[in-house]
Amino acid sequence: MKRYLDCSASELAALDKQQLLHAIRASEGRILVSECIGATQPLLNNITNAELAASQGADILLLNLFDTASPAIAGMPQSITPQETLRELQRLTGRIIGVNLEAVDPAFASDHNEFWKMTAGRAATPENALRLRDMGARIVVLTGNPGNGVSNQAIADAMKAIHAVAGDTLILITGKMHGAGIVRESGSQIISEQDIALFVDNGADVVLLPAPGTVPGMSQEKVSQLIAFTQRLGALAMTAIGTSQEGADRQTLRQIALMSKMAGADLHHIGDTGYLGLALPENIFTYSVAIRGVRHTYSRIARSVNR
Repeated sequence: MKRYLDCSASELAALDKQQLLHAIRASEGRILVSECIGATQPLLNNITNAELAASQGADILLLNLFDTASPAIAGMPQSITPQETLRELQRLTGRIIGVNLEAVDPAFASDHNEFWKMTAGRAATPENALRLRDMGARIVVLTGNPGNGVSNQAIADAMKAIHAVAGDTLILITGKMHGAGIVRESGSQIISEQDIALFVDNGADVVLLPAPGTVPGMSQEKVSQLIAFTQRLGALAMTAIGTSQEGADRQTLRQIALMSKMAGADLHHIGDTGYLGLALPENIFTYSVAIRGVRHTYSRIARSVNR
């Protein structure tokens, strides 16, 4: 079975869940996940942010603020029906598509009017996960946007329910890249070994952790210890940049990338808010080169989606 690094679009589309996990694991920490928002005006007007991310070397495209009740991605061809949005994005980019869902804790739910405000179609429910699977998503990430009140316990509970109905087909990723509205679960307290064990016990295939240097107290040493614990439990680990540092200078991105790789990350996530909607495109490219060099970066960029 091929490494994800070497797979073409048709090969990726044909992989089942276990084959996809194996392909990621076999790539030895050289897979880049680029988060993007389809609900905002794309950086390139009539080209989706996801397509732009793919052009800079992203291997997996993760959609944030995608509402299952009203599926839409700005920049998609007008002829595409809402239910075909994700499948068409996969066809256009040749990439695996993932979507965020949010597990809001009733004890911390926040009814704010900011851009990130929750909607029912983004909630981490089995119904929404099944809708995403039916629309073509291959990955669901249970996490939280700023201020929405997403707790680790709520994530674990949602994971258990979603795993029961879709765990055999969807790759399930869970964790937080910032406090998501809960102060007591922020900084160095954002995630513990107990949280990780709970996530894995409830069906997580991949645990999401803040990348070193992105959250106060999350040093390379601390992240490394948490990743080692995750991998001993049989799950993969994904480091994430969710603190707008995807909009920092290239040297900062190189440093975060190398610290994450040294910490043991199986996957590397880069966030969606360099400017709102996508990391700075040059930082997606810079991160890709840092973790795997120009050969694999250019290969991912140049490989035709028709292969």
